[in-house]
Amino acid sequence: MNAPYDGDRGRGASGDPTGPVPPTPPSPEPQGPPHHVPYSDSDTATLFLGLNGLMTQAAGARSESDAFAHLYRDQRHYEPQQSAPVPPGPAAAGPDAVPQQPAPAPEPAPVAAAGKPSGGRGGGLFKSSAVMAAGTMVSRLTGFVRSALIVAALGGAVLGDSWQVAYQLPTMIFILTIGGGLNSVFVPQLVRAMKEDDDGGEAYANRLLTLVMVVLGVLTILSVVAAPLLVKLVSFDISRDPAANEVAVAFTRYCVPTIFFMGLHVVMGQILNARGRFGAMMWTPVLNNIVMIATFGLFIWVYGTAETSHIGVTTIPDEGIRLLGIGTLLGLVVQALAMIPYLRDADFRLRPRFDWRGHGLGKAAKLAKWTVLFVLANQAGVLVVTQLSTWAGNTANDQGHPGTGFISYASAQLIWNMPQAIITVSVMAALLPRLARSAHDGDTGAVRDDISQGLRTSAVAIVPISFGFLSLGIPLCTLVYGSSGAGIPMGYMLMAFGVGLIPFSVQYVVLRAFYAYEDTRTPFYNTVIVAAVNAAASGLCFLVLPARWAVVGMAASYGLAYIIGVGVAWRRLSRRMDGDLDTAHVVRTYARLAGASIPATIVSGAAVYGIMQTLGSGFLGSITALIAGIAALLAVFYVAARKMRIQELNALVGMVRSKLGR
Repeated sequence: MNAPYDGDRGRGASGDPTGPVPPTPPSPEPQGPPHHVPYSDSDTATLFLGLNGLMTQAAGARSESDAFAHLYRDQRHYEPQQSAPVPPGPAAAGPDAVPQQPAPAPEPAPVAAAGKPSGGRGGGLFKSSAVMAAGTMVSRLTGFVRSALIVAALGGAVLGDSWQVAYQLPTMIFILTIGGGLNSVFVPQLVRAMKEDDDGGEAYANRLLTLVMVVLGVLTILSVVAAPLLVKLVSFDISRDPAANEVAVAFTRYCVPTIFFMGLHVVMGQILNARGRFGAMMWTPVLNNIVMIATFGLFIWVYGTAETSHIGVTTIPDEGIRLLGIGTLLGLVVQALAMIPYLRDADFRLRPRFDWRGHGLGKAAKLAKWTVLFVLANQAGVLVVTQLSTWAGNTANDQGHPGTGFISYASAQLIWNMPQAIITVSVMAALLPRLARSAHDGDTGAVRDDISQGLRTSAVAIVPISFGFLSLGIPLCTLVYGSSGAGIPMGYMLMAFGVGLIPFSVQYVVLRAFYAYEDTRTPFYNTVIVAAVNAAASGLCFLVLPARWAVVGMAASYGLAYIIGVGVAWRRLSRRMDGDLDTAHVVRTYARLAGASIPATIVSGAAVYGIMQTLGSGFLGSITALIAGIAALLAVFYVAARKMRIQELNALVGMVRSKLGR
């Protein structure tokens, strides 16, 4: 684990960036949440977009004290370079030198070539980022509505857990088999083929698409046949209950064909990304969510909510299982097929190609080693938590405490992860091009500044939100999931996840530095540590805590695992950068933000408690407590933060004002 980093090979002994650069392309981190959430909520397919688009150019202006001025100037500085070719250099001197340079990311150039006006490289990047961020936001919000309807329809007991097990299996299988490799290795090869091949990479893309279709087709058939074994693999407790196992296997056989359409969506989306068309991959998951919202809405209209219908694994009708299964499958079918018109608009012709040999597909697959190991380590931890949470949830349900199992864990985690997916990912999407250039040029000072900037900028929102989950967790969950009767247990789980959002967000930012240095091995080792700690702590919670609180403890274990993971990653990054990580500045910012958040959380929690004691946990009490709690949290936090003169907060306020004024 202390072996030299892969990225060190890209620099000379003295840190000179002109040394040999490794041929392995940078790999994205194939994780967001641990894939308890459905595919459309996953960041896996889009994490590395924009990472290397400007890596072959010289570093631009240095960082400024204003975090947001730094981001926007980075985007504007390179606008004039859109129409000019990249100057030739040792890393891009010709075809023989291609393996020497980091894998280029999608560039807006093909869009301009199609006759559309270009606003420059920086303008194109900003526009693409805005489209992607908007699509991600809408996808997350509709996914949130979908999750609420799923819990309302199926409840938080054994039936809900059986559904959740079947629902997560396709994503787990896809990520374990081919998903990680597609994003980390084959996509850079797509971009390279587009630039070098006479046909603009169309033949290579069709070969890849055909290969993925064949592999996933076979995998889908095998998964349908092996559904009982898969259910047992994910949840032994459900598999040993005949009624629950029958329902879970039935749901699984409807859900696992979505593996095929996940693969289609990813490959077609990345073909579009390689041609500078970023919107489709961000927006088409919304169609999946809409179909599923309609499906579960129809189920509730016919059978009622779980709280009123009392449907369980022994009473759910076959027609209800078919409705939910077909609707789930149809959502992914619509999501995948919706990409075809975008491909046609990009002048890409879909043609099956079976001439796979001798075109680099095998070589590209070998480069995915660390990404595959990364995913295996991550999913091993997921598997342990799934097994234990379904077991504990079923035991608690038998003891008269429903809503304390796996579906509640996954639903609370979906809410908890939203700030990270929207805020931290968006901040780093703006910083990544500059970070990658700085790492490529061997400018450790600029890398330090960018990592510090990303951490402090995202912390302005992440820290108060994470503390806010402590005070607002119960009214938020009773408002959204109250119709299932599981709102309060989910609220406790959201509170337990709570402040773990801080190390989770920090880890995301810190690992971007390793990827910028083309080091994919260190993130793998770090993921092994996080997964091991999470699994061990979750097992301890399962053994020590009462069944009704065991999964709440597992939610807290998730944050604990990332605290340890961040400590390890920070120490390694500090060692790599000779101790120059701006640690004092970063720690001071987080400490001040936490200092402002603690009194805000106390006041907000007192308001929430008083209102819910008076009005109850129904709709009126929940929404009143939530509104009052948010208002108290924001007011106290803002006053305290201004008193502490946290400059990142001032920058954020200035950015919001400037945006509203545009």
